[in-house]
Amino acid sequence: MRSNISRYPRLAAAALAVAALGACAARPGGLAQTGARVGLAQVALQSGNASGALRLADQALAHHPGDPAALLLRGEALSRLGQTGPARAAFTQVLGDQPDSVPALVGLGRLRLIDAPDRAAGLFRHALAEAPGNTAALTDLGVALDLQGQHVAAQASYRLALAANPTLVPARVNLALSLAQSGQGPAAVAMMAPMAGSRAAGPKLREDYAAVLTMAGQSQKASAVLAGEMPPAEAAAALAAYAAGSGK
Repeated sequence: MRSNISRYPRLAAAALAVAALGACAARPGGLAQTGARVGLAQVALQSGNASGALRLADQALAHHPGDPAALLLRGEALSRLGQTGPARAAFTQVLGDQPDSVPALVGLGRLRLIDAPDRAAGLFRHALAEAPGNTAALTDLGVALDLQGQHVAAQASYRLALAANPTLVPARVNLALSLAQSGQGPAAVAMMAPMAGSRAAGPKLREDYAAVLTMAGQSQKASAVLAGEMPPAEAAAALAAYAAGSGK
C-alpha cells in the first residue's frame, strides 16, 4: 500500500508557535537571551530554514538546558532534516517533563508513523484527549489509521478535522487519498481536481492528484499530470508505485 503521509510543516509550526510564545512569556529577565533565540528559531522554522532553526534552538539549550520550547523547535527542525533519532530524543525529553505536551505528542507521533503507525495513533489520541478538535492531531491520526488499513476510521478523522477547518488542505488531500485506496475513486478525483487545478497547487499536491487518478483507474490522465513535474522514467516509476499501492 502506498503511504499517504502528506507533510505540511506549517501545521506543526503553528502548534510550536503557541508553545514557544507561551514559554517566552513566562521567562524571567535572566532568561531573555534564551527567549530571543527561541523566537528567532521559530521564525527560521516558519520560513523553511530548518538548519538555522536547529542552530538557534541548540544555542538556546546551551543557555538553558531542558528548555521545553527550545526542545520542541529542535525536534521539529531535526524532523524536517531527516534526523529522526535525535528528533525523537528531543520530543521524548519534553514528554518526560510534560507528558501531556500536545506539540511533543504530535511531533513524536509523526516520527512513529514511519515504523509503528499503531503507536503513532496512540500518541495522536493522547494529544486529542488533551486538545479535542486539534486539527493536526486529527489529520495525523487519520494517516496512522490509513497505514493500518483502517480506512473508514481514517476518513472519519479527516472529516472531523475538516469540520473544524474546511480549508485544511492536508486533511482534504489525505481524505482523497484514503477514498481512492478504499475503492472510492470517483469521489477522490472529484475532491482532488479543484485543488490540483488551482494556481496555488504545488508539485506535491499534483503528485498526490496523480496518485488518486491512478488508483481511480485513470492512468493516462495521471501520466499527463506528472509529465510536467518529473522526467519520464521517474514519472513511470511513480505511476507504477501508485498502481501497486491500489492493487490495480
